[in-house]
Amino acid sequence: MKRRVFIALGSNLGDRWGYLRLAVSMLPDVVRLSPVYETAPVGGPDDQGPFLNMVIELSTSLSAERIWAAGREAESKAQRVRVELDGPRTLDVDILLFGEEKIDTANLQIPHPRMWGRRFVLQPLSDLAPEFVPDGWESKAIGDVRVVGNL
Repeated sequence: MKRRVFIALGSNLGDRWGYLRLAVSMLPDVVRLSPVYETAPVGGPDDQGPFLNMVIELSTSLSAERIWAAGREAESKAQRVRVELDGPRTLDVDILLFGEEKIDTANLQIPHPRMWGRRFVLQPLSDLAPEFVPDGWESKAIGDVRVVGNL
């Protein structure tokens, strides 16, 4: 059974555009891409640079664990180093929604628990699937975003 899966991608170190392209190329069953947004960091150290963020949609029959593993593989290929929560990173791959499933394991929490208050996630998600974004999110979400292009 195929599911609609939405994945957030972000990068604020190195070749940000290249890392987003890498993730899209390494994730299976991609069917649509949101525009790319530039956003100020939310949380983490004050001296980090702006992020490029986007959301991609998959139509897949693969398991959530397999998609998670593909995301971790893309982060590894981008030489991501996990030093601190919300710190700078070459590539961040987060599963936001996996069909209508709710998953809570050591590796996965779906729906993503911090997505509902973050404009850098909700804006690109609403570009692809406004039906999954709650009414009034614009007045509640934190952060500023601006479109900077498309992959």
